[in-house]
Amino acid sequence: MERKGRFSQWLRRPRSGAGGDQGTGAGAGGVREDLLMAAAAAGFPLAPAAHPSGYGCSCDRIGCPTPARHPVSFAWQTQATTDPDKVAQWLRADPQANFITATGIVHDVLDVPADAGRLALERLGAAEVEVGPVATSSGDLQQGRMLFFTATRGTPDDEDEWWPCELDCHPETMDEHPGLRWHCRGSYVLVPPARLPGDGRVGWVLGPERALPDPLTLLEALTDACARFAGEDQDQAAAWPMGR
Repeated sequence: MERKGRFSQWLRRPRSGAGGDQGTGAGAGGVREDLLMAAAAAGFPLAPAAHPSGYGCSCDRIGCPTPARHPVSFAWQTQATTDPDKVAQWLRADPQANFITATGIVHDVLDVPADAGRLALERLGAAEVEVGPVATSSGDLQQGRMLFFTATRGTPDDEDEWWPCELDCHPETMDEHPGLRWHCRGSYVLVPPARLPGDGRVGWVLGPERALPDPLTLLEALTDACARFAGEDQDQAAAWPMGR
């Protein structure tokens, strides 16, 4: 309750141009900041990420393999927070920054090719299955993806009880999962709104205010849809990082 109260107070604060994207104006920057704060208020742990610089990346890595799609800091797992004041501080320091949300803490993400995601979303709606937040990525320089945010599988006290899954996805194993990727502990995804090189964008289809469903209620529809579209985009670039 205290965190929600702080978030409400933050929304009532007067706006300044500090949170805006360069070239988009303070108004657009304020909307972007509100969307990020809404994600934090929903419990998504956020950390700053790189942003596009031309057709490349804002980081200092020559030939960055995942431009604008990776955290700024190697300590992103401990850095990730839902504190709106900290998020606002990061935005003031770098108004163009993208943000990632660390998975496996509050939420997991089932990450599928965009065409498969749209098909699954239609089927889930027809079956009246509750779907949580859904985001999509698009752009000419990468394969489109759709991200289904779900409740996390949790972290058992006894590590022997952790049930591994061949769909588990970590930043260093992205190339092994061209179809469905299950982002849980040790992984992350970009949180909307985010910009990618070229005209790429990451945006919400269904917002972060929605309740997080059990991932198993979505898994069958997503795997069936991925099987239908398997092999169509195997040679395209991964939507999320393969290593950093």
